[in-house]
Amino acid sequence: MILFYLTIYCINLLLWWGIVNVASSTNLLTDSKNVQLVLDPSLQLLSRKQRKLIRQNPGILHAITSGLQSAMKECKWQFRNRRWNCPTTQSPNVFGKIVSRGCRETAFIFAITSAGITHSVARSCSEGSIESCTCDYRRRGPGGPDWHWGGCSDNIDFGQVFGREFVDSSERGRDLRYLTNLHNNEAGRMTVFSEMRQECKCHGMSGSCTIKTCWMRLPTFRTVGDFLKDRFDGASRVIYGNKGSNRASRMDVRHLEPENPAHKPPSPRDLVYFEKSPNFCTYSGKTGTVGTTGRYCNSSSPALDGCELLCCGRGYRTRTEQVTERCNCTFHWCCHVSCLNCTSTQVLHECL
Repeated sequence: MILFYLTIYCINLLLWWGIVNVASSTNLLTDSKNVQLVLDPSLQLLSRKQRKLIRQNPGILHAITSGLQSAMKECKWQFRNRRWNCPTTQSPNVFGKIVSRGCRETAFIFAITSAGITHSVARSCSEGSIESCTCDYRRRGPGGPDWHWGGCSDNIDFGQVFGREFVDSSERGRDLRYLTNLHNNEAGRMTVFSEMRQECKCHGMSGSCTIKTCWMRLPTFRTVGDFLKDRFDGASRVIYGNKGSNRASRMDVRHLEPENPAHKPPSPRDLVYFEKSPNFCTYSGKTGTVGTTGRYCNSSSPALDGCELLCCGRGYRTRTEQVTERCNCTFHWCCHVSCLNCTSTQVLHECL
């Protein structure tokens, strides 16, 4: 019965991630000006509220799918040398069965996808590709002795509000899973907000920079990914504060408490989980883990990418491969580049 409800949870509440695989020009409705409005109703991947939000914000669908694509790429980059390397599929449940668990990896998935939506929407506002938002023009006028506010700030407030309404609306329930998902969603959004930086442009005779115009700019998404990866490594295992129960009459993320009373309570930007991670060493249809057989490893590294750890002690095979690459490239005016083809031998180590 528990497995049945977990399956329903994955099918009904997480399919919105799947729009990254199906959203295209062939399944978008457009208005008379060829502005993208909404996914075709036949694609039942979004909740009613999510479809409404897309209709109310023409142009935002592209930002959503772009944010999801960035999140998937960043997840794969951050975990490229780990036993769990953030595998994805072309199915509606993009990240597989791991999302039915409450482990660290699931926490990162929720945080990075939430951050991806917020980041992409905020940037799209300042680029003018969403009809319902623009640059954040609230920062105007005096700023400091040699600079003033101006320019086009990325609209992080709109990104956060939309991200909260769109992403969190997919969550249902009154249990610890519901609370941890909401917490990790918010941690992703807050990371984008907290890493905003001031960017300036100089004005003056001959570049003297006697005065500067400054605005607020989003961090690179790599910066966001790096920060969330650090939070993944230090994630807090939590329980619900009502004597450790996983259920309560009134669920509130403020009631999440560390499982170990000696640990400090998680901050709003910390990632939280409540379940031990599965064994990522071997294939398991039950947990959806693919194992590390066939993965490339570094025979000289003692770290997680090393053959001993990545291959889980099973050993590895070594083979050589001839690789041909362009090299010794020369630019010729104007405008041609000529290169030679260089062949080298690479030694590859593959987990058994």
